[in-house]
Amino acid sequence: MASAGNGRRVLFIVENLPSPFDRRIWQEATTLQQAGYLVSIICPTGPGCEKRFEVIDDIAIYRHPLPLEAEGALGYALEYGSALFWEFRLAWRVWRERGFDAIHAANPPDLIFLVAGFFKLFMRKKFLFDHHDINPELYEAKFNRRDLFWKLMLFLERCSFAAADVSIATNESYRRIALERGRMRDDRVFVVRSGPKLERLKQVPPVPALRCGRRFLVGYVGVMGRQEGIDLLLEAVAHLVHRLGRTDVHFGLVGGGPSPETEPPVAAGPRPAQDLTFTRRVDDARMLEMLNTADVCVNPDVANEMNDKSTMNKIMEYMALGKPIVQFDLAEGRFSAQDASLHARPNDVVDLAEKIVALLDDPERLRAMGEFGRQRVTSELEWRYEAPKLLAAYDTLFEGRAPVTARADGRGRATR
Repeated sequence: MASAGNGRRVLFIVENLPSPFDRRIWQEATTLQQAGYLVSIICPTGPGCEKRFEVIDDIAIYRHPLPLEAEGALGYALEYGSALFWEFRLAWRVWRERGFDAIHAANPPDLIFLVAGFFKLFMRKKFLFDHHDINPELYEAKFNRRDLFWKLMLFLERCSFAAADVSIATNESYRRIALERGRMRDDRVFVVRSGPKLERLKQVPPVPALRCGRRFLVGYVGVMGRQEGIDLLLEAVAHLVHRLGRTDVHFGLVGGGPSPETEPPVAAGPRPAQDLTFTRRVDDARMLEMLNTADVCVNPDVANEMNDKSTMNKIMEYMALGKPIVQFDLAEGRFSAQDASLHARPNDVVDLAEKIVALLDDPERLRAMGEFGRQRVTSELEWRYEAPKLLAAYDTLFEGRAPVTARADGRGRATR
């Protein structure tokens, strides 16, 4: 059984999303806090998370600004250089104000090991690498080549694993990467899936107005980036409306992109407003209204090697709310959803649209798939099954290390 935190202090460092918007990080942080750890988070600012410092649920959040999403080598150098500057600076501030015994670093990018490695080498802090994304595959998917920069991605990933005392993976595909590419010991890699918390994802009555006068609502919640396949979804909507003649379906998309170019209003393009509603990031209450009203939920993630090996949070959330899913056929997506999803041919927008229509026109199948997904989450996948695995990883991280007691300056000292 995983032990309590015993006053140990953990510093999360995250670059790609602000807290508490990053649901996986927030679930991990609150789980540790409830187990007796003192938790701090360094992350960027973002919509709804503009405060540079705040405390939520006894977790101290230190936020920093970032340039817009990078384009080109100079853009990446600016983005990542700025992030590393702020992460180092804020890590020193956290050390002075609250102290920390371990750094929990979540990629992307695979550069945070530079911060964690410094504190590990010179201050004997532990380092847990939370492997969220496979950056070599992401680079290849984005630029369609394996060049010097792709090799650099592999090198930085290897450095992250080499510096880590413990690594956690979101699924078995990522665990194999940690063992094979990262060369980590088997007993130092833990699979902690991004299971949803059902107390947050509540089933509430639908809101008919969200259907915008249509019979059906198809829902999407998530990031509106290139890898998320929003352009493919919009093509599927166009086929559904103009080729299949379905004017009884409305699509509700909720989320935001990492830069203005990927924000919803721009992505909507020429599609009729009556077929689509784009909403920027909203609070949980409004998100739940939309998802609970949806008849079907969709995941248009582009079929590539990265997405094939990745587990998407939105799939788990759709299932938790009893919603049948239509998505492209991806290995980890198929494993997560199983019979709760129909799987369209990879990147085939016509097949995606036709499977959405087929499901909407089959209410008995729609109901059965939704019930299967909900049962799979409640019996196997929700966060309460994953939290003990996270705590077990921390037991391994701190094995042989004495717990700490708080000092007047907040940084603590070891007790034996």
